[in-house]
Amino acid sequence: MEPRNQTSNSKFLLLALTEDPELQPLLFSLFLSIYLATILGNLLIVLAVTFDSHLHTPMYFFLASLSFTDICFSTTTISKILVNLQAQNQSISYAGCLTQVCFVLVFASLENFLLGVMAYDRYVAICDPLRYTIVMNPWLCGLLVLLSLSISIMNALFQSLMVLRLSFCTHLEIPYFFCEAVQVIKVTCSDTLINNIFLYFATTILGGIPLSGIIFSYTQIVSSIMRMPSAGGKYKAFSTCGSHLSIISLFYGTGLGTYISAAFTHSSRKTAVASVMYTMVTPMMNPFIYSLRNRDLKGALRKIIRSVPPFQ
Repeated sequence: MEPRNQTSNSKFLLLALTEDPELQPLLFSLFLSIYLATILGNLLIVLAVTFDSHLHTPMYFFLASLSFTDICFSTTTISKILVNLQAQNQSISYAGCLTQVCFVLVFASLENFLLGVMAYDRYVAICDPLRYTIVMNPWLCGLLVLLSLSISIMNALFQSLMVLRLSFCTHLEIPYFFCEAVQVIKVTCSDTLINNIFLYFATTILGGIPLSGIIFSYTQIVSSIMRMPSAGGKYKAFSTCGSHLSIISLFYGTGLGTYISAAFTHSSRKTAVASVMYTMVTPMMNPFIYSLRNRDLKGALRKIIRSVPPFQ
């Protein structure tokens, strides 16, 4: 018998790392700690860049945009699992799942674009320093972020509408702790050929263009640095790129690990652990990576912390 279309009443089960009721409070505390650290760290960077005039440069503008994106991405993914762990309920409604799919696509795509834009900023700063302030003017910086956001939103809306046309049965299991487009498509009762074609095409184009830009930018940067006569100049140029390269490695490394785990393992628990690395650890580590390696940013953060009145 063909499965009946019960999409309007469908509920998805988000498979957490464990179903043991005794371990769920521990997971709740862990995830809440990660979430609060992510929000606090990224919020401090946004405030530092906003209120310190010394940080009103393209590099820090893009960094603040990346931090704001990490706040939104973490809120989109972690908030639901915190609610589920507290209520000891793994389900999410059809509407809630589709909404989460849309926002995850927006912020994951936006972070990908911002990393590409930041690589272009470093390329201009190192390879064409005399024209840096002319090329990376405030108008272009704002346009690049706005264009990245617009493309991310359009792609997310299109992919969500493609999922909306699918039919689902009830009590469908997703091996993540949040709704992700690929995993949602896998559990549908409908033919998913068109969805898969558009999804992988969009992923290839929207993911490949920023990644290609990053590779090209750093190829030119390395070539330019190697031609510098002084060792001090080489070290300074490399140090300005170190934090960005660390974030790129963390973002693409954990993202690739998540999809490799989902494709080649049949263990839902291993897939869930990989998704935790991608969606929780990366946004939490970004502010620490930048603040620990950047003297100007550390100085701005100290000013903000000192300005906060002590608790009486």
